[in-house]
Amino acid sequence: MSAGETIGFLGIGIMGFHMARRLAEAGHRVVAWNRTRDKAERLADFGVAVADTAAEAAKDATTVVVMLSSGPVCEEVLLAGGVLDAAASGARVIVMSSIPVATAERLAGEAEARGLAFLDAPVSGGERGAAAGTLTVMAGGRPEVFAAATPLFAVFGRATRVGPAGTGELAKLVNQMLVGSTIAAVAEGLVLAERGGADPVRVREALLGGFADSTILRQHGERMVTNDWKPGAMSTVQLKDTSTALAQARTLGLDLPLITLVDGLYADLVAHGDGALDHAALVREIRRRNHLAADRDTADR
Repeated sequence: MSAGETIGFLGIGIMGFHMARRLAEAGHRVVAWNRTRDKAERLADFGVAVADTAAEAAKDATTVVVMLSSGPVCEEVLLAGGVLDAAASGARVIVMSSIPVATAERLAGEAEARGLAFLDAPVSGGERGAAAGTLTVMAGGRPEVFAAATPLFAVFGRATRVGPAGTGELAKLVNQMLVGSTIAAVAEGLVLAERGGADPVRVREALLGGFADSTILRQHGERMVTNDWKPGAMSTVQLKDTSTALAQARTLGLDLPLITLVDGLYADLVAHGDGALDHAALVREIRRRNHLAADRDTADR
């Protein structure tokens, strides 16, 4: 991909904003679209144009990047919304949303039937990774399409092709299973520490650098001990992904007991009104189950 290429960017949410901004700052002409137009208009300061429709954003693009909220929304916008029909023959369509494997496979078939190249390339790293350009990109699709998109992915972070269309989404499901399960484990550990009389802030510090250390312990463990629930990734999105992972497991005849439990915890968290909070807020559900205040008392003791 050469500098100055026109990129249609669909979906200007928490992560999409930073991803579109980085493309513009890298020297590409970006045309953005979002259902709520004012979210896209925030990008005007970075030289990004705003389209009235998704199809308009895709019309002159050589690459269309999709960062929409779900599989049904992706299908609605790309198919019913006319994006695939509006895109020029030979353009690349890169779906970076977290969607079901079967949806990615269907979209790949629809795109290729129209002479378009397709990749499903969901990401991990949250808002911090999107802002800093340190996302992990898991891509599924034809090798030559992935190779051509490599310079674009470098703007976002580190990309790996994991197989044919649909397998990028499969890899993202694995990622979300590990993220959700680790958040649950960190949450339970910190609640145990506090209930047993230890300072969970100090316990977290003690574990850093040891065998239990992880990005989850560092970033989300800190959120848990400071009650910081500003969403980098919302709990509703985590629930969507764990539920999608379980549905995929069922199609493969698998019984995955751990993620079944984690999915249930997130379902309860969302049912209790915490769906818009960061997914680290799962600790609030662990605390509720143990008849504790949902937020930790951070006052000096």
